[in-house]
Amino acid sequence: MKALFFLRHYNDIDHITPVITKWVERGHACDIVMIGKKRFDTDYRIEFLKKLPGVRLAHLQDLLSFMEFTKWRLQTLLLVRSSYNSFLGPLVKVLARLYHAKRREATWLRTTRYLLERSFSEPGKGVVVFDWIERNSEICVEWVEILVGVARHQGLGTVSLPHGDSPHASQLIRRGEWQLKPDVSFSAAGMFDKVVVPNELCALRFRPFMNDQKLVVLGSPRYCEEWLAKLATLMPPSPLVRSDSQLKVVIFLRKANFTTFWEEVGEVVQMVAALPGVELAIKPHTRGGWKQSLTKSAALRRLRNVTMVDDNIHSVHLLQWADVIIDLATSVAYEAIRVGKPVLAADYLHAGRSAAAYFMPDAEMRCRDDVYEKMTGFLTNGCASYYNETQRQRFIKEMLDVPGRDVLPHYVALLESQAQGK
Repeated sequence: MKALFFLRHYNDIDHITPVITKWVERGHACDIVMIGKKRFDTDYRIEFLKKLPGVRLAHLQDLLSFMEFTKWRLQTLLLVRSSYNSFLGPLVKVLARLYHAKRREATWLRTTRYLLERSFSEPGKGVVVFDWIERNSEICVEWVEILVGVARHQGLGTVSLPHGDSPHASQLIRRGEWQLKPDVSFSAAGMFDKVVVPNELCALRFRPFMNDQKLVVLGSPRYCEEWLAKLATLMPPSPLVRSDSQLKVVIFLRKANFTTFWEEVGEVVQMVAALPGVELAIKPHTRGGWKQSLTKSAALRRLRNVTMVDDNIHSVHLLQWADVIIDLATSVAYEAIRVGKPVLAADYLHAGRSAAAYFMPDAEMRCRDDVYEKMTGFLTNGCASYYNETQRQRFIKEMLDVPGRDVLPHYVALLESQAQGK
């Protein structure tokens, strides 16, 4: 069977690579088309995929002529949210009206037909796979809708796979969200034949916009046991050096549009850094970290035992290095929970209710005192016996291993069913 995967940024590479790997292990072939920034072409996971038998990987820029790619890229910039939020926003709006949907359609169709003909020689035998596509995605939804429509007309299956997880058990988590109602940005996913989510918390986002036949819960490909074992063999050497500090702590930050109480985050950093024997690393979000006020703090940068980590150091390296993780509701902490490394669900530092705190209330930090007491406890007694094991196992069962531990085979079975032809 044949699949065409589109990858665009760090997160979907991280979460879809396990599925592609299992797909190829089953003896299937696939094309991978990169449609994001060129810098991801040298990512260690992309380098791994290039070497797999049956995989053909290329960047869209290298597949199209210079003129065709330029048209595709300019039309994309006319329609993505970030263009309207820039200082050129008013000009972009004018250009989008002048270069209207009917005029854009010709470029979308040419690109679509080329890509589908390149991957599928036989109509009705194959599946086209994107990550989650939302109305506010940094990809042109208009083009994806046309590509999915043409693929379906040719009898190909169309599937949307996870590019992350649901780190929140609450809904009003971003600036400007004031009403409890379905988030229409998730409605775009309805264009696909199947939309896959790792757990029921994620499913709640999409249920208002599609029926149960379209929405499928299959567990976490990124944090399943099978992939974590495989990932350990693929990782490049860590640039982090284990020093003789007694306790190593890492904080993973969210994107700037999530409501985070930055003043208190700064206070916690100062407090933890003041404890003897502690070393602290802060990892900004892989997209938009420069917008986070904490990354600009001169006071924090002067602290000798605090490091602001750049994108060259992978989250997996930090998780291996750290003894403790302070979580601001990020799914990256799920790997630490899986292996039993302490995660402090610091929900009082942001406006949401984290999934970690929801499933493991004993791990929730409700105030600065809680953080201090946990940190001094780790320094005195070590990090063993941190979790309520019943709560941790419930988290693993309901968030990561759904409906069972064989997560990747379930994903491949779904893709196979959609590639059978219609």
